[in-house]
Amino acid sequence: MAIKKEENLSKEKLLGEIERLKKELKKRKKYGLVWEDKPEEVVEICKEKLPILKEVKSKEIITDPDKPVNLLIEGDNYHALSVLNYTHERKVDVIYIDPPYNTGNRSWTYNNNYVEKDDAFRHSKWLSFMSKRLVLSRDLLKDDGVIIVTIDDYEIGSLRLLMDETFGENNRLGLVTIMHNPRGRSDDLFFATSHEYALVYGRNALKAKTFKLRLTEEQEENFSHEDEISRYRLLPLKRTGSNSTPKERPNLFYPIYYNPKTTDLSVEKKYGFTEILPMDADGGKRVWRWGKETLIKRATTEIVVKGESNSYGVYAKDRIKGGRKPKTVWVDPKYDASSHGTMLLQNILGFRKSFDYPKSFYAVKDMLEITARGRKDAAILDFFAGSGTTGHATLELNREDGGNRKFILCTNNENNNGNGYKIAENICYPRIKKIIEGYKTSRDEKVEGLGGNLKYFKTDFVDAEPTDKNKKKLTEQATEMLCVREGTYEKVLERKDFKIFKNSNHYTGIILDQLAIPEFKKAIKEIKGKFSVYVFSLGDDTFDEEFEDVKQKIKLSPIPEAILRVYRRIFK
Repeated sequence: MAIKKEENLSKEKLLGEIERLKKELKKRKKYGLVWEDKPEEVVEICKEKLPILKEVKSKEIITDPDKPVNLLIEGDNYHALSVLNYTHERKVDVIYIDPPYNTGNRSWTYNNNYVEKDDAFRHSKWLSFMSKRLVLSRDLLKDDGVIIVTIDDYEIGSLRLLMDETFGENNRLGLVTIMHNPRGRSDDLFFATSHEYALVYGRNALKAKTFKLRLTEEQEENFSHEDEISRYRLLPLKRTGSNSTPKERPNLFYPIYYNPKTTDLSVEKKYGFTEILPMDADGGKRVWRWGKETLIKRATTEIVVKGESNSYGVYAKDRIKGGRKPKTVWVDPKYDASSHGTMLLQNILGFRKSFDYPKSFYAVKDMLEITARGRKDAAILDFFAGSGTTGHATLELNREDGGNRKFILCTNNENNNGNGYKIAENICYPRIKKIIEGYKTSRDEKVEGLGGNLKYFKTDFVDAEPTDKNKKKLTEQATEMLCVREGTYEKVLERKDFKIFKNSNHYTGIILDQLAIPEFKKAIKEIKGKFSVYVFSLGDDTFDEEFEDVKQKIKLSPIPEAILRVYRRIFK
């Protein structure tokens, strides 16, 4: 915003320049985050090359063809998110991520260099890095979708403002504090940090779906009674505490009449009925928690009278409900990242120091329970997948309630901590494979597999220059992307210029040459079911006229234009 360079500015020109600067300043942000955007190589490369997916067939896991297919994408998450903006736009229910905490302890790299604590642009680099990925992730969420981002004190202030800016302050659902290190961080100077945070946002807070946590065994034990409706506990119908006297709530002070022989209740005086008033032991007057109309309506199934004549107590049945509302502070031994993160991972993989700072399995699972418990077909994304805890938690949630949730894990394949273990190949994938198929612990104890299916992909690239040759190449290389978009992975038919894939209820056709349209149409006439058909076109032509006779069973899209349209929006 420098003043224009002119050797002898006249007074009029100088005043004009000042006015120009004033107008420019008014356009600038007055509240929120401002940082110097640092160019990032993985972003810049997309100006020259477009990301695609290539399957690593040898890493495919299929245990039950009827179950959903989960995805593991190896590569930079910026490229993976770019691809997902085409394949999964508005299709994701829940995003859970555990990004780098930017501690300055060589915990993450920017442009292939570790970001050190004394780097003057450390926070700008982190904000630039996170902003680009959060913006891409926002367009993946459904209108009722939810995103959870964990962080600690190093960037909580910046992240909260960034999330407010990206998703909207009004869409913040909560900030949860989780005690993940009960022993505290020993190298802290003043206070031994024992917690981290989880920021929770909805794409639209008015539509966001969240659910209650399951009751613990201890909580369930409190509901020790049971009738034909459900389990319950008894709570006094007499109100105590504030607003519990007739002076404050006169309409709630009235006699209840009880027949000990028939156990009938009434609010009107009747022969053979005993009067019961809400009185303290010292004779002080209280009130009931329910009014007369509510009492009459619920008397048959929801009221219990206990005691003997002259000392009857009236109790309401507090029934066991769907769960408990999550609190903003989580303190429980199961959230210990050492015991239920590091040691659990060691037990699964069979070797130590495989991955730095894995999350507690239960911290992730409880977050998914809150956001996906009532969505049994949810798509759950983690684009900082690391050791694969989110995938593990998703499979366990499915085991518990018979759900068909599917996960998408995105992670790079960097050497995690100098021990020679690559994150995607040596940590994340082996963990998911063992969780699906079963494994033996370091103590030789057998753990049954949770079942499921997995497809393993790597990000790759094609030239971005919009030549006819490159458009043809992108179309030829986009098969995996199209199958991921449609969820159709089983190959039905392959010819030189077209391919057909399917899942249990849908088909995908990919036509690489317009001259193959007649042969393709002949093939699909023999197949019952709906088709998504992708036709190669140098422009935006879907060839509707050629498909007129089968239009009832197909939906047409031009490729690569459908893909390029998304990439133009992202990489503009």
